[in-house]
Amino acid sequence: MTDTRFETSAAVHELLDTMKVLDQEFLAGPKALADDQAVLEGYRWIFSITQVALDVYVWADTNRPRFTEIVGPYKKWGGDNSDAFYFMTRIDPSRTYRVTVDPGDAVYLSLTVYGGPDDGRYSERIVGTLNTTEMTPNPDGTYEMVVSPNDHDGNFLKLTPDAVVACTRDYMNDPVNGEKARWRIECQDPAPPWSEVHTDTEVARRFQAATTWVKEQAAMVPIPLGTPNHIDDPFPVPTVTFGWAAGDASYAMGAFELDDDEALVLKGSSPECVFWNMCLWNQFLHCFNYDYDDVTTNGSKVELDPDGSWTIVLSAIDPGVPNWVSTQGRPHGRIWFRWFLPERTPDPISAEVVKLADLG
Repeated sequence: MTDTRFETSAAVHELLDTMKVLDQEFLAGPKALADDQAVLEGYRWIFSITQVALDVYVWADTNRPRFTEIVGPYKKWGGDNSDAFYFMTRIDPSRTYRVTVDPGDAVYLSLTVYGGPDDGRYSERIVGTLNTTEMTPNPDGTYEMVVSPNDHDGNFLKLTPDAVVACTRDYMNDPVNGEKARWRIECQDPAPPWSEVHTDTEVARRFQAATTWVKEQAAMVPIPLGTPNHIDDPFPVPTVTFGWAAGDASYAMGAFELDDDEALVLKGSSPECVFWNMCLWNQFLHCFNYDYDDVTTNGSKVELDPDGSWTIVLSAIDPGVPNWVSTQGRPHGRIWFRWFLPERTPDPISAEVVKLADLG
């Protein structure tokens, strides 16, 4: 029951009602999931996307911004992976922001501003990106950049009238033991009084945007499994992106479908790049749980063949060969490769199903 005295009451109840039916898409109908593990992950996904929606649209403040984690070990959605940390903040395209970062042990680091609707719909384009290959560091190794509609010297990213969110990415070869990047953002313009920000109309608008975002995310998944035991050809660094995807990476997607006594052998090579990895996803674009098993690998971990190529083996049981990646006993799943700042588009990757007993 909503309270008619408050616009926010109706907006909150719309979000709650939306959440109540999110599981219907993966329990029945054309998108119904085929195994119990996937269904249980679907329920986790509901609360992951809702948490991100609340952080980005309800709590975030363009006047006093903070970077908030939107992807991590316990916040899985939209294609997470074990080597990356993503933070986001909403921005006002009429304001000037100063962003600083201590890169820690990140091998790739960037700030990307996205443009598009300001009502919870996914972003439509990249306004601009700055990565460490394009920026001049401070003497102490940190980076400082200005994000503004007005031109500035130094590391600068120009805002357009449709700019709505800023997203950071930092990738690490060893995310468990390495030092994470530390990001900070400050608005250089004075903020209005809190009473002018925290109004019923404004809070209702934020909850409505969160609901819109949740609905859009729900419309995208569960994704189809695709052609089993096949990797699509890598596609080049895109000139146009949708949502909050990176604009300086090349990607390739595939799928596996294996019995417990089978393995999928992937053979390929990687061009020179600042970072590349491969991870296994479910149909909600969640990376499998990497706290328990090696469900992902990256360029710093892969043991290369004598000719510089690599062979990665996917299976439920460790076959005792280099570059094994665990399927955690799942009968099927998605495979995702990414290469940041590659010197060229990666070559196609071959995939062959073999019996575990035949691996030597």
